[in-house]
Amino acid sequence: MAVSGFEGFEKRLELHFFGDDNDPTVTTMGLRLLDFESLENVLRVVQCTVVSAVGNHFFDAYVLSESSLFVYPTKIIIKTCGTTQLLKSIRPLIHLAKNLGLTICGCRYTRGTFIFPKSQPFPHINFKQEVIYIEENLPNNLCFRKASVMPSKNPSYSWHVFSSASDNGVHFSDGEFTVEVCMTELDRVLARKFFKTGGDSAAKEMTDLTGIGNINPRALICDFVFDPCGYSMNGVDGDRYSTIHVTPEDGFSYASFEYVGSVYDDQDDIVETLKKAVQVFKPATVSVSTTSHRREVWTRVAHAMEPLGLKCRSFAMDEFSTAGTVVFQTFTAARRK
Repeated sequence: MAVSGFEGFEKRLELHFFGDDNDPTVTTMGLRLLDFESLENVLRVVQCTVVSAVGNHFFDAYVLSESSLFVYPTKIIIKTCGTTQLLKSIRPLIHLAKNLGLTICGCRYTRGTFIFPKSQPFPHINFKQEVIYIEENLPNNLCFRKASVMPSKNPSYSWHVFSSASDNGVHFSDGEFTVEVCMTELDRVLARKFFKTGGDSAAKEMTDLTGIGNINPRALICDFVFDPCGYSMNGVDGDRYSTIHVTPEDGFSYASFEYVGSVYDDQDDIVETLKKAVQVFKPATVSVSTTSHRREVWTRVAHAMEPLGLKCRSFAMDEFSTAGTVVFQTFTAARRK
């Protein structure tokens, strides 16, 4: 817990691995063979725990006390908020994967600008220190490395990206894209819906009451409500995930929405999904980062925001040879009365 309030902005780490393609256990299970105790040990270093979990044929999704964890056969994604030390998971995860016959071939780290930066512990003191720490903990085969701070007109909403990969090219999919949405100054009436009032069924009731369950009706939702307030959910839809995390307190209210899609989907789905997610919170400020190899993804973001009364205030683009194009856009609503 930060001194001034809870830090909602997440740190996000994505690691990719490869193994022997002729070994069926690598292609079908891989990292999913990690036992729960091993995962718990890594999370203990990060300073969070598992509070709920669900899985399907493709991957396992864990709701954490401080956000989410997704484990695929050759990919692992961890998002943590608050004062967690996310980057300390890199070395133990690489070690655990090596014991399974997997070698790291890609790393991507992203985050927004912290609301309470002075409350962050090492190695998250600043982005320069984070980059140094990551590079010290990655093997030399990840030779293509780039760090970038993508600006906005408001320095409180800059986007930080570090990406690296090996030269074998086994990493981020060409057709897949990731959308990371950060929302601040949530509508106060809507934010109150994320204060706990019920018993054992409080999470499901919150999912239904807020409209979160309608964002992707196909998804299997694993949700959790915190005491006295706060909410997290992971949505599982085939081989894709979505996730929402909410810190509803006045003064530092925050919500995030992230999902993975494909450029081969109906492009109107991107617009509708984003619109539904943002309407749940009606924030004053929205920042959206899209990571993709295709232009059509980020061009749809504005089409989703403008009908909601959100105007694009800044636009930044950067190329990462291993991850594709990252586009960072910020939107603001008319000042509330």
